[in-house]
This record gives sequence, C-alpha cells and structure tokens, in this order.
Amino acid sequence: MIAIIDYDAGNIRSVEKAILSMGQEAVITRDHDEIRNADKVILPGVGNFGDAMGRIRTYGLEEDIRYVALEKKTPFMGICLGLQLLFRSSDETPGVEGLDLLPGNVVRIPAEEGLKIPHIGWNSLKFPGESRLFQGIPEDSYVYFVHSYYLKASEPSIVAATCQYGSTVMDVAVERDNIFATQFHPEKSSDVGLQIIRNFLAI
Repeated sequence: MIAIIDYDAGNIRSVEKAILSMGQEAVITRDHDEIRNADKVILPGVGNFGDAMGRIRTYGLEEDIRYVALEKKTPFMGICLGLQLLFRSSDETPGVEGLDLLPGNVVRIPAEEGLKIPHIGWNSLKFPGESRLFQGIPEDSYVYFVHSYYLKASEPSIVAATCQYGSTVMDVAVERDNIFATQFHPEKSSDVGLQIIRNFLAI
C-alpha cells in the first residue's frame, strides 16, 4: 500500500489518481499507523512552505516522516512542495525550519527581464548522473512545473535532475538512498511523468 500524506495541501488527489491508474493501492491519510506501515510513502502538494510545515507539525506528521524516511528506510518521495519541505529552509518563509532530511535550501527564482515567475509550464531535464528514478527516461524529456522557489542542494551527489530557466540552473530532482523528490509534477507530466512514478513504485 502507498500512503499519500494528507496535510491539507493542494493537488494531492491527482497523485492518487495516477497511482490508482497503474493498478496500485493508494490511500490519502494522516493516520500514523497507516503511514508507518506503508510499503511506500509520498509527500505531494502545492502551497506555502511555512503553512505546510505548520500543518505537518500540528498533525504530528513530522515524527512519522522521520520514522519512515530515516529509520525504517521506506521508499519515500516528495513532489513539488513536498520536495522543498525535505530541506532546511525556504526563502518563502524565513525562520521556519523544514524537515531537514537532505542538505540544501530553497531559494526564490531570480527575476530576469522577460522571465515569468512563477515558472509554470513544460521544461526539459538534464541528468548529471545515474538515477533509479529516471531509468528509461531520455535526457531532455519535458516535464510540468508550477513553482516560484527552487532547490539549491548543498551536496551535488544527491541531485538526480536539473533544468534551466532563464540563466538559472535549478536542482529539480534529488535521490539519496530511499529518499526521492521532484520539483516538477510527474502526475501531470504525461507518459514521462507516469514512467517516473512507475520507477518509484518499483523500488
């Protein structure tokens, strides 16, 4: 069973629909036992970094996330805001501490003439190294983004994919041990995105 963590964020149902379309069992939940006993755990969502961390802590989900991701080593995937929450901090809400499961910080996409922020739409991926998440996915494949902030990873070894927006090269997917995350929305990224989800479910 795949547990999709429910912390009142937007865009969670689309992840559930994608998984169900593959014939897999998924449940949207904030039940501590369901999360801790799941075969895989997904932290999706769109929204504000500070508000999201507040709800995660209000619902007592931070301990569950740390247990499955760090102690039990359950395959764990963050999507969009779910990626950002795995890191130490975000420029969106200075002073709010993230989950700090991986090394890095989230910063605002810098303004450039002619560049729209938020970054909404399709962009191509570059792969700096081998990745289980992107097995069978050709480099320069396009995926769908909606975000104003992006990850600057502190350790290049965790970066599984990057993309360029204006003059900025953004870290848009990470992978370390059992922890995976994408800034883009695989559930909205057509066949490429569905293959990424299948790759995660196969781990």
